[in-house]
Amino acid sequence: MSGSQPTTDDFSGRFKILWDAEQLYLLVEVVDNILFDQHADPLHFYWDDDCLEVFIDEDASGGNHQFNFNAFAYHIALDNQVVDIGPNKQDGSTNFVLLNEHLNSIWRRRESKPHKIIWEVALRVYGDDFTLYSNNKNQQPVTLTLGKTLGFMLAYCDNDGSKERESFMGSTDIKPVNGDKNLGYITADVFQKLKLIE
Repeated sequence: MSGSQPTTDDFSGRFKILWDAEQLYLLVEVVDNILFDQHADPLHFYWDDDCLEVFIDEDASGGNHQFNFNAFAYHIALDNQVVDIGPNKQDGSTNFVLLNEHLNSIWRRRESKPHKIIWEVALRVYGDDFTLYSNNKNQQPVTLTLGKTLGFMLAYCDNDGSKERESFMGSTDIKPVNGDKNLGYITADVFQKLKLIE
């Protein structure tokens, strides 16, 4: 989606998805020859570190979600912190927010192939009525049902030691707008449809 196209030795990936009424379960296999996490603060330039990114639109409605929760762009860091962009702060500045309660994540290297990473994610799906306000602490994720259709995309930010990520790969071939394919964090219109089946 942006940057240079890596070789398969530098990066490759594949994934599977299962579901039940409570969660989506992702099993992601990533081959990455260098894991790099230069920013200890999970809210600071997290997209320039190696991270797994899960995009979810609960009702597959599409549309803009850059500064709202019409859809989610969960950036999962190597320390398993989960970040997205929330509504702007009162002063108008960008509001990067931790959403660690939305998913559980763990990864480990393959012992026989240390560049191969197995990443497991259990993701609770929230609707576009999700807010950050304290009076809404009891809001619950949606119940997933047979036949439900979600907007979905999976991506990976790859950085082998540079100030900025070198590559950003995704599961969806996005049609560029003014030459730009890095649109998933802005609009859910570029997500694929994921239908829950038996």
